[in-house]
Amino acid sequence: MRRLRRAKIIATLGPASSDPQMIARLFAAGVDVFRINMSHTSHEKMRELVGAIRGVETDSGRPIGILVDLQGPKLRLGTFTGGAAMVKKGDTFVLDSDTAPGDATRAYLPHPEIFAAVQTGHTLLIDDGKVRLTVTQAEPKRITTRVEVSGKLSDRKGVSLPDSTIPFSALAAKDRSDLEAALETGIDWVALSFIQRPEDIAEAKKITRGRAAVMAKIEKPQAVHRLGEIMELADALMVARGDLGVEMPLEKVPGVQKQLTRAGRSAGKPVVVATQMLESMINSPVPTRAEVSDVATAIFEGADAVMLSAESAAGQYPVEAVSMMNRIAEEAENDPTFRGIISAQRPEPEATGADAIADAAQKIADTLDLAAVICWTSSGSTGLRVARERPKPPIVALSPNIATGRRLSVVWGVHCVITEDAHDQDDMVDRASRIAFKEGFAKAGQRVIIVAGVPLGTPGATNMLRIAYVGADTAGD
Repeated sequence: MRRLRRAKIIATLGPASSDPQMIARLFAAGVDVFRINMSHTSHEKMRELVGAIRGVETDSGRPIGILVDLQGPKLRLGTFTGGAAMVKKGDTFVLDSDTAPGDATRAYLPHPEIFAAVQTGHTLLIDDGKVRLTVTQAEPKRITTRVEVSGKLSDRKGVSLPDSTIPFSALAAKDRSDLEAALETGIDWVALSFIQRPEDIAEAKKITRGRAAVMAKIEKPQAVHRLGEIMELADALMVARGDLGVEMPLEKVPGVQKQLTRAGRSAGKPVVVATQMLESMINSPVPTRAEVSDVATAIFEGADAVMLSAESAAGQYPVEAVSMMNRIAEEAENDPTFRGIISAQRPEPEATGADAIADAAQKIADTLDLAAVICWTSSGSTGLRVARERPKPPIVALSPNIATGRRLSVVWGVHCVITEDAHDQDDMVDRASRIAFKEGFAKAGQRVIIVAGVPLGTPGATNMLRIAYVGADTAGD
């Protein structure tokens, strides 16, 4: 099943989309990667969903990626007398370690890490920013604040700290349990929430040990400030715009999205743009024009993937939402301005043989108007390097490893085919040409460019280019 677009689509599974028939329909509509949100999914249900996705994968003969999104630690207030209390702008409000129910003057904060981290002048956001507090005095067991935005505080509402780096792990006990269960089930990507620093990624990688690739959700200002260090360790980034829009001024989020998309491409690592992309399609069969423009903007920026959350998980029109996202991506990529924008963002190749080969492959493929760029890739690194260059022809990745094909399903432009490794260079060229024809990427008489590492099967050793004709004998087979 060949997609007619380069950007990939991730869809979240949930009550509206958890049976095998619906998963098959979503895949047919355009989904490349399915996301399982562990905030709302038990281990048993997660295993059931993975089984259903693998069934669709078997039926279609196409590698499908599975992304498990960990909840991350949750910071919450205690309870209130009567369940809620109103606070007004200018009031003094205290957060303390007293477990007694709160009122309009104080509340219990069951997180000693917060007391250790906040300083005078820091901001605390309650309930996704509906109430905003400024710290006027910070003590070991008591934080005195001034109410900046009035509103209702109620039992166990979430607390966000955009100015403070909280000294605890991004992996809570639930996350560790969820991660181990997901790894045992054989998922492909794990997304980490509440990332503040590179050590959070390193901790997850010690647990995954290569069994799944790690995607860093960038949803806190602290992560934006340390993006370079985080990107060195992470395998991919997610622009988690919902939480970013709570923890920093909304008007800053589009700029951060651009920064992350370009930084990811420069590093040769996939970037996913997520949250509220087609939000109105939860209840409507058509999106707003602003939402269409939002998705198209991510495509024009060269994002590897765009993601649906509640639209596909709990909405009334999950298949329609995927189909709409698919059409928007196709239209954006066919726009006359698309190539110029993508080319203008092309980063300089790094001073390595593999990067030079990938850069040359893109230039040759575009100059000669070749039918496809075909990568033999065992670990996926060759496919990633070629995708970084955003060539005009489609990228076909040939790999003997199904795990590699599944991980590459989130990468821009890569259509992965699972095949046994080539025996020698002649077999490599011959089989690449045959597969390009069979998969509909090249016709008899057209040329393709083949990128590989020699000796074959050596991870990261991209060092060979070959232009080949797709012969008439290929078409006859």
